[in-house]
Amino acid sequence: MTFGLELWDLLRPSRRRKAKASKSAPPPRSRAMQDRYDALVVEMKQVWGLKVRKWRSSTSGVAWETHWRDGTISRMIESPYPRGPMSCAIFLHEVGHHAIGLSSIKPRCLEEKRAWDWALATMRERGFNVTDRVIKRRDDALRYAVAKSIRRKIRRIPLEMVPWIPPGVRLEPA
Repeated sequence: MTFGLELWDLLRPSRRRKAKASKSAPPPRSRAMQDRYDALVVEMKQVWGLKVRKWRSSTSGVAWETHWRDGTISRMIESPYPRGPMSCAIFLHEVGHHAIGLSSIKPRCLEEKRAWDWALATMRERGFNVTDRVIKRRDDALRYAVAKSIRRKIRRIPLEMVPWIPPGVRLEPA
């Protein structure tokens, strides 16, 4: 006589999962808002001649150019797809690198600031929400960029980057 259970069935954890009590779920995204983000992506790709190599699942991005022998330039980015203020800001930050001229501003930490300035100004001009979290992300990114420049022995920090010098860092007079 078979009961349908084996010894192993008693030793294995149950495959049934209890429903987790969810924290307050975020409100569903407005389709109209997502349509605005979708239109922004299409416009930025057309205006700046960009190709998106990959939509990232993380909140990080990168922008670069490939110069071909025939003289053409491919402008590429990777970033999260805009679905809210943070991913929109990161997407526009990467577009901003191309808009201001990739590698045209020295030092690199200043290029980062200008790309963030361009991204946030574009968000505000178009009526996208620039949240406190977005501002904090910008500040964290700029502190990191300045610290990286300092580690790489930058000789002079541009005056507009002084607010993002990490606490406790002492610079030698130039």
